[in-house]
Amino acid sequence: MRLSAFAALWVLLPLAAAAGQKPATQASQPVPNAVEQRADAYANFMLGHISQEQFEATGEQNYADQAIDYYKKALALHPGGVIIQLKMAQTYAESQHLREAVETAQNILKVHPDSVETHQLLARIYVRSLGELGANANQHQALEKAAEQYETILKLDPSDTDAGLWLARLYRFENQPDKAAAVLERLLKRDPTNQELLAQYAQLLLDEGHAEQAIARLKKVAGEESSGHLYDLLGDAYTKMHDATNAVQAYRQAVQLEPEDPAHWRRLARTLFDANQFAEAAKAYQKVANLDPGDPNSFLRLAEIYYQEKKYDLAETNIEHAAELAPGNLEVIYNQALIAEAQGHYEAAIKVISEAISDLKHQQSTEALSPRVYSILYDELGRLYRQQGDYPSAIRTFHEMMALGPSEEHRGRFELIETYRENNQIDMAIATAQQGLQASPHDRAMKIEYALLLGDKQETGKAVKTLKTLLTGTPADRSLYLDIAQVELRGRHYRAAEKAAQLSESLSSQPDDKAEAWFLLGAIYERQKKYHPAEQLFRKALAVNPNNAEVLNYYGYMLAEQGIRLDQAAELVRRALALDGGNSAYLDSLGYTYYRQNRLTDAREYLLKAVAHSPNDPTILGHLGDVYDRLGDTSLAIQTWEKALAAWRHAVPADYEPAKVKALERKLARARERSARKSHADPGGRH
Repeated sequence: MRLSAFAALWVLLPLAAAAGQKPATQASQPVPNAVEQRADAYANFMLGHISQEQFEATGEQNYADQAIDYYKKALALHPGGVIIQLKMAQTYAESQHLREAVETAQNILKVHPDSVETHQLLARIYVRSLGELGANANQHQALEKAAEQYETILKLDPSDTDAGLWLARLYRFENQPDKAAAVLERLLKRDPTNQELLAQYAQLLLDEGHAEQAIARLKKVAGEESSGHLYDLLGDAYTKMHDATNAVQAYRQAVQLEPEDPAHWRRLARTLFDANQFAEAAKAYQKVANLDPGDPNSFLRLAEIYYQEKKYDLAETNIEHAAELAPGNLEVIYNQALIAEAQGHYEAAIKVISEAISDLKHQQSTEALSPRVYSILYDELGRLYRQQGDYPSAIRTFHEMMALGPSEEHRGRFELIETYRENNQIDMAIATAQQGLQASPHDRAMKIEYALLLGDKQETGKAVKTLKTLLTGTPADRSLYLDIAQVELRGRHYRAAEKAAQLSESLSSQPDDKAEAWFLLGAIYERQKKYHPAEQLFRKALAVNPNNAEVLNYYGYMLAEQGIRLDQAAELVRRALALDGGNSAYLDSLGYTYYRQNRLTDAREYLLKAVAHSPNDPTILGHLGDVYDRLGDTSLAIQTWEKALAAWRHAVPADYEPAKVKALERKLARARERSARKSHADPGGRH
């Protein structure tokens, strides 16, 4: 209450005490009359109120102590004064003397049980204590006491919206959603457009999984009178219903109503991002960054968007800004590495991840010691080493990852197998898979991996037998038949491979599954130089998914190898690269296609990029040597072909192609002869 209200109450106090007093005799001490007592009480009350206001303004405890002293003096002069006791209880509460505050308030209620103000004070005290007690029995007790006070307030005043909101919150905190809903529904009948009530009720419905009901309730009041928060809740409800279109529309309404609130923009940006609407998401995140430049998350998301769009310079700028705002943030660090890797800056990416692991090892926080945190970083670091061709470091890293725990050991073993496989250490890869099966004999994924490795070694019969033990005679066998077809193909058993791929197609019910079988079947035909049926199958697969990068690349490379429709071949491979710009096979395909078009400078550019990603791939090295040879740089051609030949000699059996090796040996011999003749004719020339 305002001070004038207190003054008015004092003016209205009855003078009954004065009427009952006897006049003082001349011999006795003068006794103050009732009016004087009331004046003194009022003066002390006023002084107490002033001290209380000074305490509220400054926070200095001495003012609170003074206020209490004055209130006590006023109460001694006017026992039972409700307002005095209430103000004293409030001062006790504000100065953190909660026990005295509660005792004083309870004394008031003994005489005045219907004092709403006193119940409100007790409720506030109990609510305040919830945050201080932590999750324990005392907190539960305080919560029950607070709820009891708000229940009483609503009985005394059923229209008290504030009390109802608090009571609903407490019920929700106690996991009593039905009670919370009943309170809110009762209040909404009185005031159906109250936005605070609507917001809490909608949030309750969302928490309980009733998104449709929340949408129905919020749509009734949606309009110019709604707040941005209500539209946020409507957007959240649509998001839970996986309705991104309406969610975006709701969030746009929120930002239109309150354009300077970054919370609305964050929701809009996140939804657009999740819907892969990157251009619009970037605009929204840029708005968040402008409104809240200290928030690293907006710069992180912008970096992710630009990474997806292959705008690596913008991605790098934003991830560096995020790193400045959130040093040591693992998500930021991880994205820094991804962006550097996408640009072929492996050393920079390795440095970022290595330093992050080193920093974590020196921290003592729970997160720092989490095996999952470490495993994500080790996984990325190992892949970076492998991508760079530093296989010993990759192997060491994955061994460290495997030591983190059972789950990490399982994932690390697969990465270790892939590393041995890429380094053509097929026997080590098989041994590692066998170790995994010894530890978990029923590990289906490891059995399949083991069989595929046997296929790499061209132990085709053993590989197929292993895979067939997993067949169940159900449509779930679809992917297994693809694996069998792959093994048979690598063993050059083309008829058996065709049969397995056809069985996979027959078990496919979804278009994407059929397209997967068509692609493999097309590859089987291509290996047999049955180009027409292969092309028909590639086209069928692309009709299902025009953005299947693997099919686009294979189809384009097949045309380039035949030397036909080279413009179409280049376009197909460029589309594949637009989807996966760092794929060495796709870079090689485009470089080779340009070579066939005699675009030698372009061919060299892309083949060098391919070699940077896969430095020991004999096919890529062979193509690069061809380009150097046609450019007239015989020396570089010889060096590159020699590397290619060495790589072929270390290839796993299934990858080894004798015809290509013989062709390479012939080209290398002819180049050496030319070089020798040139050297003999020009002894001072370049060797």
